[in-house]
Amino acid sequence: MSPDPSPDHQGPGLPPVAPSVTAELVEALSPRLRKRLDAGVAKLAARPVVRDGDTVRIAVDDDTDLELHAPGGSVTSADAIRCGCLLAPDCLHRAAAASAAPVAEDAPAPAAAAPGTAPEAPEEPNREQKPEPGAEAPSSGQLDAARAVFDAAAAVLEAGTDGAGAVLQAELLRAAHTARLAALPRAAAAAVSVVTGVRAARSADPAYRLPDLVGTLRTALGVAHRLPHTTGAELADLRGTARQPYTPDGSLRLYGLFSEPVLTATGYAGAVTWTADAEGRLYTVSDVAPGGAGRATGAADRAVRIGDTALTHRELSRAGLAVSGATVSPTGRLGAGAGVRAVRASGAAWSAEPLDRLWATPVGEQVARALGGGQDLLFLDVTLAGTVREAAGDCLLADCEGRAVRLALAHDHPALAYRDNLRLLAAARGSRLRVVARLVPGPLPRALLLAAEHPSDPTARVDLGLDRLQHADLPTATAAPAAVPTVDEAPLHLLRRRVHQTVSGGRRVLAFPGSGAGDGTRLRRVGLGTAADVLDGLHAAAADRSRDAFGRLLPADTDRFARTWLAAAVYTDEVERALCAAAWGADREAVALNV
Repeated sequence: MSPDPSPDHQGPGLPPVAPSVTAELVEALSPRLRKRLDAGVAKLAARPVVRDGDTVRIAVDDDTDLELHAPGGSVTSADAIRCGCLLAPDCLHRAAAASAAPVAEDAPAPAAAAPGTAPEAPEEPNREQKPEPGAEAPSSGQLDAARAVFDAAAAVLEAGTDGAGAVLQAELLRAAHTARLAALPRAAAAAVSVVTGVRAARSADPAYRLPDLVGTLRTALGVAHRLPHTTGAELADLRGTARQPYTPDGSLRLYGLFSEPVLTATGYAGAVTWTADAEGRLYTVSDVAPGGAGRATGAADRAVRIGDTALTHRELSRAGLAVSGATVSPTGRLGAGAGVRAVRASGAAWSAEPLDRLWATPVGEQVARALGGGQDLLFLDVTLAGTVREAAGDCLLADCEGRAVRLALAHDHPALAYRDNLRLLAAARGSRLRVVARLVPGPLPRALLLAAEHPSDPTARVDLGLDRLQHADLPTATAAPAAVPTVDEAPLHLLRRRVHQTVSGGRRVLAFPGSGAGDGTRLRRVGLGTAADVLDGLHAAAADRSRDAFGRLLPADTDRFARTWLAAAVYTDEVERALCAAAWGADREAVALNV
């Protein structure tokens, strides 16, 4: 086994640009220039970029330069983007540069972090971030902001990633900025995540995952749709908080579990190391910042940002940490404030206390906790039984307490070690391993494989996204695995596929004559009548185009289509949660209590 080498350093990229800046520059364009904006973005992306201190310079042509000034690491005003062409400042180049750059945090609201806590990387919208109490009813400004987010997100859904160019993206960024000013950070963060996901899809970014974009679009539409009709604690949850609050947690004795690389379609990369205390509570130490695959693989060999310890993330995953003056977020992230002290301590094997208790928890209880909104890591004892082919590629098939569990790639970027390691583990049929995986809710037991015991040395462990197994690491011989029982999958994928296809191709992919013919019948045949009705309603909303008295098509009802799609997405997720609980043997009442 060897550490995964970092790829060659990539050249400087564009600095992040605040959503309000991009929206302002695009709005200022004439209708003629707006039509040319996507072509301008593509052309600018191919031009050389040079960084000089806080200034990034793009050679538009042999005689013209475009400059982006980012003294704080990001561009926060339209004046900070300057072009030397004759049409400036009303040229296309400034808006194209802003549209091509990553999206920065926009005018962050006051943070509630503990004093001295280091700022953390931006996060996806998170229900576990507990909002401020006392919310009674949304203000008129919040109602307007929620409507703007819904309308802009609905326009993106209408067009799909294929048609959601820079103009539609800028409208959603403007809505995100409005939501942030109206103290709706959850809606704002979701809207920004949709834009970054759309950009990743359109640029064929290897880090892009369609299910992630489906989830963020569902969040953006769902929060904006529900907010006008809620009050009290539910409204506070929908409003969200700008940052996770950190609270003092005294002294901690932590034991390293594993490290995983982070590489998101939103332009962030790094590493997260998971640890546990003697009671089995999980804590994380993260190093995530703007970057690409090189940062994702290289961060594991950086020193952790907590106290004075010189431990790297890779070392901490196998060692321990004694922390005093600890501050912890609601999701278990350790703060790195000036008052925090940390020193290296001894670690523990997965088979020894206190880590062994993580695997001693029944799998059904672990799944119920995850489905109820708790930690989504699963600690499994499995016997490898070969591979099974899925639409996204092969995944490992393993026996876990008599269930056939599919262990899939956590990330398919070629710079990360997951794919090569999974391929090697597939050759170790019959091996019994302890693994750490992340639950994937669905009709079949499925999880993303993150870390595992070494196939030929149970006292060692492998961070499957960072370390690379070699053929010599595989056991010389393994016993033939027992037959793994398999079950048929409920055909909910017929509905899920249409929900996902809409995000990629927009309304038009569902409006084609004969699209999805027979899917409703198949769903009803297996008892999923409601799913069939939801699917039929989605097709009907997509095909609903009225005409005026002269036979001309009227503008599409994007509001109705977005609400119908949202209902389909919510229904699909909820049914998948129920099927997932049944597949893993989780107590449904326990799932409900954990929500």
